[in-house]
Amino acid sequence: MGVVLLVGVIGVVFLSTKGAPASDNPFADKGLYVYGGSSAARAAQLANGTENSAPFAELARTPAAIWLLPEAHPTGEITQFVSSIEADAAAKSQLPVFVVYGIPSRDCGNFSAGGASSQEYPLWVSAIAQGLAGQASVVILEPDALALSPSCGTEDATAALLRDAVARLDTNEQTTIYLDGGHSSWLAPEQMATLLKAAGIDEVRGFATNVSNFNTTQDERDYGQALSELVGGAHFVVDTSRNGNGATGDWCNPPGRALGDTPTGVDDGTAQDARLWIKNPGESDGTCNGGPPAGWWWPEQALELVHGAS
Repeated sequence: MGVVLLVGVIGVVFLSTKGAPASDNPFADKGLYVYGGSSAARAAQLANGTENSAPFAELARTPAAIWLLPEAHPTGEITQFVSSIEADAAAKSQLPVFVVYGIPSRDCGNFSAGGASSQEYPLWVSAIAQGLAGQASVVILEPDALALSPSCGTEDATAALLRDAVARLDTNEQTTIYLDGGHSSWLAPEQMATLLKAAGIDEVRGFATNVSNFNTTQDERDYGQALSELVGGAHFVVDTSRNGNGATGDWCNPPGRALGDTPTGVDDGTAQDARLWIKNPGESDGTCNGGPPAGWWWPEQALELVHGAS
């Protein structure tokens, strides 16, 4: 599944209470952080005074995750970048959501190929943890990595890398971690549960579903609840950024999609903690269906998503 490959993303991150009951939902009564350096924010500024200004501004003011990639912010720079986001969020009494997306052999060589080397990855993750220290944050850890691992033949290596990353990030008591758990039209819950257990799901708050995909919130809630029951009641978050019109079966820049529900905490009696915009709407999935490279701002798609939700 193609996901963001470049910087420039809106931001949300939240606090940590692994293994806690639903009443300790880290998103409860929290304002989500909006990153002023996002792709949408830059596009809105450039479009000022044109007909595209309002729709781009709508995207720019909606909290979305900040993606951390070693290509954009290598080990020597990532601590300062993350720390600056944390400081800005704290000054605004908001919580940021980060996506850590730099695992070796990322995306199994597909549109978002890349990532750190196996030697550099632990150092890079530790540098992120240093930037997170002292402030509340939420981390979505390595979209697609676990779900792709069976087809890539990397189950053991991926699980080991994720367990190590969890241990490094979990040194910060205020960091809430969600491993990526695929989505409802990918692996069966039983298979995904086995992968999550191997990666250390019992050491984190829970898992994320539907990252950069389009499945309906109801389908993801059903999937997440079924998966939660297989992994000891772990909590989950759902990416609703582009699922307003549901899925077509095509994960890569399918036409005719729409924005989904805006980000918020959830308290509905299930294990779901929140709806989040993890994928940044308007950023391409890859060079498919007329799109630019993964992570590049694609104004035509951004406009289609906004208008499709009207």
